[in-house]
Amino acid sequence: MKFLTAILTILFSSTLLVAQTGDNNITVSNAVFIPVKKTIFYTLGDRTIPLQIVQYGEAKDIICINVHDNETTSVEAAKSILEQKGGTLIKIDNKGQRIIRFRLKGIRYSFDPNRMFSRIGIEQTLRDNRKISNAAIEEVDKFAHRLLEIIPDSTFCIIALHNNTEEAFSIKSYLPGSDRQFDARAVYVDSLQDVDDIALTTDSLLYQKMADNGYNSIWQDNVNVRKDGSLSVYCGERSQRYINIETQHGKVKQYVAMLEKLLNILADENKESPGKPGDSQ
Repeated sequence: MKFLTAILTILFSSTLLVAQTGDNNITVSNAVFIPVKKTIFYTLGDRTIPLQIVQYGEAKDIICINVHDNETTSVEAAKSILEQKGGTLIKIDNKGQRIIRFRLKGIRYSFDPNRMFSRIGIEQTLRDNRKISNAAIEEVDKFAHRLLEIIPDSTFCIIALHNNTEEAFSIKSYLPGSDRQFDARAVYVDSLQDVDDIALTTDSLLYQKMADNGYNSIWQDNVNVRKDGSLSVYCGERSQRYINIETQHGKVKQYVAMLEKLLNILADENKESPGKPGDSQ
């Protein structure tokens, strides 16, 4: 009888996911999709960097990507939603750090992995981190291309998973008079939302729909945006549907709400017009 009770307890526990971060709790019961994990080991200078690919179900048209390994709230929330709705999670395993560090020919280099999607961005982030060389630029460029190769051609939308700190990066950053005002084609500020919780997209339809649902939203100016090597700029230049869902660290419930709303929007679009992306500019 004790053995049977133990088995039933294990089975019940396996159907219940509880995630805790600070004062936030997520409870998701009866996961629909069991994650299938694959790891690609990439050699960058003296480092071996794991690139994790986690597949939930068969759908490969929605890709969630996390390049900053210290932004764990976004990943935690995404996993709980993907278990219910399906999709793919791609993340860089960088030992919980934002900046990637490596040695090449005895010299130590550092870079921000969300500034590596153009040569200009790579040069700037290496320079910002004090060391730069042609050899290091080539190494980082090859790493960026390898990561991009993992994203399937069937991708309908790339969802970037990010977190921020109190007003260090917020909807205010894109308002008139702020340093990013010319990076945005349109900005919606919701008075009921925390300024740090934002959706930034290359796509006019996603911008409007997230704004209509009461979320701080930014439509990136894909032509005039600062060419900083970020994934949003890379996608905007190629008319690839992209959206960054971003909240403060620790706000799991808010992240879940925003990501779930976005996935519902994308699912409704697919029903109305399967495979047809929105206007990216």
